[in-house]
Order: sequence, then C-alpha cells, then structure tokens
Amino acid sequence: MTIPERYRIPAHTHRVEAEILRSRFITTVGYTPTVEAARHFVAQVSHEFPDASHNCWAYVVGPPGSTGQVGMSDDGEPHGTAGRPMLTVLLHSQVGDLCAVVTRYFGGTLLGKGGLVKAYGGGVQQALESLLTTEHIPKTTLLVVIDYGAVTPFQRLHEEFEATIVEQDFTADVAYRLTLPTEQVAPFTQAVIDLTNGNALIEVE
Repeated sequence: MTIPERYRIPAHTHRVEAEILRSRFITTVGYTPTVEAARHFVAQVSHEFPDASHNCWAYVVGPPGSTGQVGMSDDGEPHGTAGRPMLTVLLHSQVGDLCAVVTRYFGGTLLGKGGLVKAYGGGVQQALESLLTTEHIPKTTLLVVIDYGAVTPFQRLHEEFEATIVEQDFTADVAYRLTLPTEQVAPFTQAVIDLTNGNALIEVE
C-alpha cells in the first residue's frame, strides 16, 4: 500500500474578481477533501449567485495532479471553454483537495471560444496565485499499551514522531490512544518495540 504524501491544500475559501469586455468574472476557490464536499461547495457558490449567467466549476480531490476524483462543468458555456481549462489549471497548481467556481455575469460582448478559455482558466490562475495554503498530513490513530516503567521514555518519543495523545488510561498498564502522521507509523512502532524490548501492544485503529 502506498502511504499518502503530505501536500498543500487551501487554508480557507478565497475569491478574486476580474472584468473582461464588460463581463464580470468572480472566481471562488476552497478546500474540498471529498467529492461530496466539492459538490456542496459548487451548490453553495451557485446559491450565492443565483442570477449569474453561468457558474462554471472544476474540482480535484486528492493529492496535486491526481485524476482519480475530478469533475468539471461548463454550465451552459460552449463545450470545453470553461470547465476543462479550469481543471487543467487546478491539476498543474501543486495544490490538492480544491474546488474552483467561476461565476460569470455576461456583459453583452461575446468573447469567443479562445477568449472564454483564457478568462475561465485565467480566473482560476489568478485566484491560486494569491491563495494561502496549509499542509495536508494524513494521520493514523494507534492504541499503544505499555508498562509503567516505559512511560517517561515513551513520552519523549511524541515530539520526535509528531504524535498527539488523544486519550490515556492508567490501570494495570498504561494505554495511550494517539494520532500521528501515517508516514511515521512504521518508525514509531519500531521505536516503541525497541524501547520496551518488545513488551508493548500496538494496534492501528
């Protein structure tokens, strides 16, 4: 199994505007970690601008550039002039789990297919250039049971492996439920085994 990688994701919902030949283009981008979240994001923006000529959209769910879960719509614009160029920009953005909606208020002047491609793709590009991002870190939850003698050295491992204690239970032994980056599970498990001479219970939840 391939361990998911860390990657950049939108830190918040972000919006930019541009006017092209009297048409108003409003680009909204946001964090959507699932297809359902992307659809909800599109519906939310479309509801915000119900009187717009078009609410075109595209999304990428997963790491940057992954095409396993993508979607797009021209929403009434000529085929291939909105959703496709928007998706292309998203796939080359080095940002994952994101959705973009470009809202257009038609200004009376036709842009032509080339103009539309440039306007929709350019709107997404403009939004991404000023988008603040954060890091997506796949996490795994572990249950670890150790004896009392190992508690202090075990606690020293937390910072090294970016582990966070969710719950702890002091009974006959000490049980910890903790989360840590998925990429750290294997080295952390080995460290605990070494620390306790194999006298530890470690389970992935």
